[in-house]
Amino acid sequence: MERKVKVLFICIHNSARSQIAEEFLRLLSGEKFEVESAGFEATEINPLVRQVMKEEGIDLTDKKTQSVFNLYNEKKFFGYVITVCNKVKESDCPIFPGNTTRIHWDLENPEDFIGTDEDKLEKVRELRDKIKKQVQRFIHEFEE
Repeated sequence: MERKVKVLFICIHNSARSQIAEEFLRLLSGEKFEVESAGFEATEINPLVRQVMKEEGIDLTDKKTQSVFNLYNEKKFFGYVITVCNKVKESDCPIFPGNTTRIHWDLENPEDFIGTDEDKLEKVRELRDKIKKQVQRFIHEFEE
């Protein structure tokens, strides 16, 4: 039996970008990856993220956020750690220590989106679609 590659997506709150990436990697990769997400300061999943992921058939209703420190304290190892922070605005983007392959995807934080509720919802949809494409590229590059 082939071992699964362990992947961790991390960002500030584990409330949006890392959750989206985790769910798409789980959905699109089949059995190839074991995937988790975490944040520096775990909070609650963004309601707009719940809504746009439901449009994709992914229900985050019972999903919880988690702290990257808990994973570290549990001595978990990940072959790939992918940060999904906007480096310009989020200087405190967390890192996960250890010997791992580190990748960074520079993604905007939905908490920074402005406008009407519909404007914000549309921007979160665009972010979701961008993350989905990046996850698909990651899977494709891994298979090459």
